[in-house]
Amino acid sequence: MQSVDRALGILEVLARIGEAGVTEIAGELGVHKSTAFRLVATLEAHRLVEQTTDRGRYRLGVGILRLAGATTARLDLVQEARPICRQLAADTGETVNVAVLSESSALYLDQVAGSSALQPHNWVGQHIPLHATSNGKVLLSGLDDAALDAVLGKLAPYTPQTITRRAPLREELARVRTQGYALAVDELEVGLAAVAAPIRNAHGDVVASMSVSGPSFRMPQDRLDAAVALVVAAAVEVSHRLGWGHR
Repeated sequence: MQSVDRALGILEVLARIGEAGVTEIAGELGVHKSTAFRLVATLEAHRLVEQTTDRGRYRLGVGILRLAGATTARLDLVQEARPICRQLAADTGETVNVAVLSESSALYLDQVAGSSALQPHNWVGQHIPLHATSNGKVLLSGLDDAALDAVLGKLAPYTPQTITRRAPLREELARVRTQGYALAVDELEVGLAAVAAPIRNAHGDVVASMSVSGPSFRMPQDRLDAAVALVVAAAVEVSHRLGWGHR
């Protein structure tokens, strides 16, 4: 933890003063020059710092922009989706969530509760399994076979309805790609139903998923069908706001 703290300290020093040599960095951190050099070398390997034209002096690297860009993209997504999520929650009365792929799970970025959702669980910032949720299936549907194999671990059985084998899951994902939405009824929790649709970027890639979820007793087949149409239209609208179809 001390090394992490010191490495972050280096980034803060360079953010404050622009550029600095190893001796100056060591002085700012109160560490030996050799320690500062090892930390700077590690940060340079990850492109978080880079040497200036004056060799031996360092500044923040392009890797910082990559990390910042990822954060900005997520903030843009939430900002563009929020009013549409609110309308979707109002139209369905159920909870609306926006999720993105985060390594081998789905990360919930935003949530809007509908009028029927009494004190809903707040999923924002939480990770959920990919194979047992409508959002997860949508996110998986955007991956090729190699990426799919990389993110899928053991398919844990959350309920008797959870898909726990690779072949049936691949068949399910093929259906999701063809029909443009995913369903999950009693797969993560008995009594929970959800439908999700893909949000795409300007290149048409699946970058997020939008879902409507609620208790199964409030979402029989006719209400699920109605929710499908609404969530697909909402996800397409967000995709258009992100530039999809405008190229």
